[in-house]
Amino acid sequence: MENIYGKLKRMGITLPTPSPAIGVYSPSIGFGDNLVYTSGCLPHINGEEKYKGRLGDLTLEEGYDAARNCTLNALAILHRDLGDLNRIKRFVKILCFVASRDDFYLQPKVANGASELLCELFGKEKGLPARSAVGVNVLPGNVPVEIEFLMEIEE
Repeated sequence: MENIYGKLKRMGITLPTPSPAIGVYSPSIGFGDNLVYTSGCLPHINGEEKYKGRLGDLTLEEGYDAARNCTLNALAILHRDLGDLNRIKRFVKILCFVASRDDFYLQPKVANGASELLCELFGKEKGLPARSAVGVNVLPGNVPVEIEFLMEIEE
């Protein structure tokens, strides 16, 4: 299997600098038998706030890209905290919150921005987690998407 860093390079993806915590919490925490959980990751890349607002005002494509950016931020946090993304055995669950207008119902398609990137990078066996995509009224800082990740890691 290809090294994850080689795959990132081949895909032209550079991990962003992990964002500092914007509250009193840990960006990731290990627990139980080799599980790691991330706090909610936002779509800002290297401090750039590309997307603001709710889906329905923003396009589905913008929401999809925001979910992808949340995933890149999670990977950056995991790289920093685990030391090696190749330690990820599999993604177990992602919980995707989508700030949505009352008439927007495509939250699962927004969350595909995260799921599809994980599958591209890690393959379906490792990168296809259980998932929930939930529409909410607002998210912190008026971002359109926030995602939490749960992974099983190698010792």
